[in-house]
Amino acid sequence: MKKIAIAILILLVAWTAYTVEQEREKEKPVKIKPEKGITLKLYNHQTGKIETVELEEYLIGVVAGEMPPDYPLEALKAQAIAARTYTLKRILEPHNTKGYHPGADLCTDPAHSQAYVTDAELKKRWGVKYYYYLSRIKWAVNSTKGKTLVYKGELIDPVYHASCGGHRTEAAKDVWGYDIPYLRSVSCFEADYPVETKAFKISYIDKVLGTDLQALAVSTGAKPVKISDRTSTGRVKKIKLGSRVFLAEEIRYRLGLKSTIMTVSTRGDKIIFTTRGYGHGVGLCQRGAAALADKGQNYQEILSHYYPGTKIILYK
Repeated sequence: MKKIAIAILILLVAWTAYTVEQEREKEKPVKIKPEKGITLKLYNHQTGKIETVELEEYLIGVVAGEMPPDYPLEALKAQAIAARTYTLKRILEPHNTKGYHPGADLCTDPAHSQAYVTDAELKKRWGVKYYYYLSRIKWAVNSTKGKTLVYKGELIDPVYHASCGGHRTEAAKDVWGYDIPYLRSVSCFEADYPVETKAFKISYIDKVLGTDLQALAVSTGAKPVKISDRTSTGRVKKIKLGSRVFLAEEIRYRLGLKSTIMTVSTRGDKIIFTTRGYGHGVGLCQRGAAALADKGQNYQEILSHYYPGTKIILYK
């Protein structure tokens, strides 16, 4: 009886060790083995050179540059699939790159393409957490390898942004003027969004935007700025500055504002913009994706929510 008890105890210890080892294996990053498959030409806007990069290796630098590495893994996976789809669409449809990077498929400037961070830069940025964070990014990219988003059989344009500001994302038609079925406004569960206030001298705005605010104030005493139109989600759509009307998205870009969810006021010779959120607000909200992942949703559910009507397929 004693021998049987000892044998059972040994088996239990062995089984426990095996189970623990299995769990550890699940957490290990999958090693990327560059294949002689899809490559892309990447214009490095800092060096001015075009580099040839393997797709899945490129995506590691993109996901690391676009999303905080400590976000939930399901959010990182969703980001990897969105970034892969974005990249492939631009490789296959070079006429849509608008000449930002002649001779290349994409560039490293996030204002034109996707953010991209080299391995050397990641080591500096992450310091002692480099290996841990890199393992999470590699896991997200590798566990979704080859997966892309399509709508009615065609690769989508999976735009994304850091923070919609809470409540809802924005529809493409209200930001860029054209309707895309899978880029419509959807509810968002982001709770922690950035708020920023920036003040600009009226003379500076006249210089940057070519407006006549100083002259108008002197001649008529009229208010130099007025919000003239909002979208259904409350974002500013159009702003009147002096005698000119601008799309709010243009103002955001040219003045370096974080969002078009804004209030505008004047104080002396300055115009003050207070914004909520970060980015254009269309498509996947990265903070919202993290919130959904924290609620237990997987990457398929996250992508289905932010890109309604799309499907995930394995690209061949």
